[in-house]
Amino acid sequence: MAQKSSFKNTINILNKKARFDYDILDKYEAGIQLTGTEIKSIRQGKASIVDSFCEFNNKGELFVTNMYIKEYDHGTHYNHNPKRQRKLLLHKKQLRKLYNDYKQKGITIVPLRLYINDRGLAKMEIAVAKGRKKYDKRQVLRERDIARELDRERKKYI
Repeated sequence: MAQKSSFKNTINILNKKARFDYDILDKYEAGIQLTGTEIKSIRQGKASIVDSFCEFNNKGELFVTNMYIKEYDHGTHYNHNPKRQRKLLLHKKQLRKLYNDYKQKGITIVPLRLYINDRGLAKMEIAVAKGRKKYDKRQVLRERDIARELDRERKKYI
């Protein structure tokens, strides 16, 4: 009897800057159209989504822009371009809802997380987000500091 191979979900590339710069309104899970050398680099953890964002083309397809995937070390002339646009794979219903949200002023689509799922496929968690003002960011920092101080005080009495 054949035994199923299970992939460990150890690859979890986060975009911490997105949660600080934006208010998250809605989240989606999308597949990514990748080449062979790109998925190998992602499995090694050599990717970054810090300055990336998502945009629609004129055909209504969603692409992630500015996502960096390092060239594969053992790749030949078939190696990929590290900063190319990559197509995101979603259902048509989800794409229509995203497009309607995207058309509103002040709304953007940002990647939050890039990971490998249980089946070994690369997935990206994207979010519909609204940009924060500078004073909102300071308020968030203040609230985090207060919460951290409260946790420290609670630990003293436990």
